[in-house]
Amino acid sequence: MPGPWWQSLRARFEPAPIADPLWRRALAGCPLARRLDPERQQQLRRLSALFLARKHFHALAGAVLDDYWRLLIAMQACLPALRQGGASLRGWRDVLIYPGEFKVRRSHHDDRTGVVTEGDEIRVGEAWERGPLVLSLADVQLDLEQPWDGYNVVVHEMAHKLDMLDGPPDGVPPLVDIPRRRWIGQFQQAYDRLVATPPDRCDSPIDHYATESAAEYFAVVSEMHYSQPALLREAEPAVAELLEMFYGRSPAEGREPAGYCRAR
Repeated sequence: MPGPWWQSLRARFEPAPIADPLWRRALAGCPLARRLDPERQQQLRRLSALFLARKHFHALAGAVLDDYWRLLIAMQACLPALRQGGASLRGWRDVLIYPGEFKVRRSHHDDRTGVVTEGDEIRVGEAWERGPLVLSLADVQLDLEQPWDGYNVVVHEMAHKLDMLDGPPDGVPPLVDIPRRRWIGQFQQAYDRLVATPPDRCDSPIDHYATESAAEYFAVVSEMHYSQPALLREAEPAVAELLEMFYGRSPAEGREPAGYCRAR
């Protein structure tokens, strides 16, 4: 039988459990988590507690965070990590929260001319390799209010975090039970189809922002897996199947498709 010393050591590494009243309130406020089966809800509760214990939240530019909002963010961040487990949360520590959209300074190098230009970009979320997760609180709230519109900024940025577990983002996260060649082949074909579609035509439910890179394609379709899986399956059945293998069954399954055009 383990002695008190072992119990004390174990307690040091186990996160504090989430209090029942707080969990019930957050579950009521997070439709994606509320639609999970009871077993996966308990898995999410344990993983969310681990997330809260490991990550440091920083409210910036006047953003206001309390335990309820930290938990809501943690729950959505842990949804894509449910099948991967606590090890998939490694490699970074900080969560930066702005009250709304934020600016980031970007440099662009023109390969043809060699000219480097700098400018500000407006973002609602970012994920840095081995760096922080950055989110707009206003957009987190909007995703909770409109959970089935095809968007979820926390899921999007966590998809990037999973993608970066094995290096720079390339749209191929670490795979366990999925053949890597199959993943790359199916995603590349789907990505090429979207790139070939003019952005002013709304004949695909997949946001054209996904054509920015293979990494952005993976993050965008990950959002759809959790909020519009039926539309994703209609547009790209092979990609939808791979995402279900990777993430598990979507909590949005069983809902009727709302239409094709995705705009926010």
